[in-house]
Amino acid sequence: MSTYVYGITARSHPALPEGMTGVGEPARTVRVLAEGELAALVSEAPEGLRPKRRDLLAHQNVLAEAGAGGCVLPMRFGNVAPDDDTVTQVLEERAEHYRERLAALDGKVEYNVKAHHIEEAILHLVMAEQPDIRALADANRKAGGGSYDDKLRLGELVAGAVKAREAADAAEVRGLLEPVSAAVSAGPQSTGWLLNDSFLVARDTAEDFLAAVERVRAGRPHLELRVNGPLPPYSFVEPGPAQPAETPAPAP
Repeated sequence: MSTYVYGITARSHPALPEGMTGVGEPARTVRVLAEGELAALVSEAPEGLRPKRRDLLAHQNVLAEAGAGGCVLPMRFGNVAPDDDTVTQVLEERAEHYRERLAALDGKVEYNVKAHHIEEAILHLVMAEQPDIRALADANRKAGGGSYDDKLRLGELVAGAVKAREAADAAEVRGLLEPVSAAVSAGPQSTGWLLNDSFLVARDTAEDFLAAVERVRAGRPHLELRVNGPLPPYSFVEPGPAQPAETPAPAP
């Protein structure tokens, strides 16, 4: 039977609630595999595991319950090892790394921040900032819309200016939030978002971080910011003793 891995913690971590269950239907019992100073929170891995809502919530619940008792290095949904021995072997081989990560992430959570331009607002901003674009737009309007080439030229200029603002705005938002976080991890690029970053934040400074987000939002009305958190610090843990299942969990 393969082994599903929820997270890694210290061997001295408080015991899990009795009878805790995780993924699968019926839900598999969560247990602890100890090796040296470390321990892995695991269960039997169901066959054909997919990121269904019930299993995603079960995975998160195990991490939340365990995290209430101390630092846990969270594995993303779908991490399955061939067996228990593989898990304990990796705990032994990477013990120094996991101990360092547990120390670095103790008392910290993750906030994911995504940003994108509000279309009408960014167009007004580009026109205000770029006299040549504004002049061409005015000329086209006075000419009843302008020729095909004029319209094409205007579209190219606007698209180029918006693209440049995407890079500038992403760097600016990151630069404003980085000082109120312990670390930053860039997420995968996705269509429609100019920023997809995860910030590592100490629990006791989370209000400061969220206040900084609100200042960014208030001062840049051409941006929409979406914040997801607090989350387990998924983005700040390197791959663990298992590989993701065929269908990974959605990024935060």
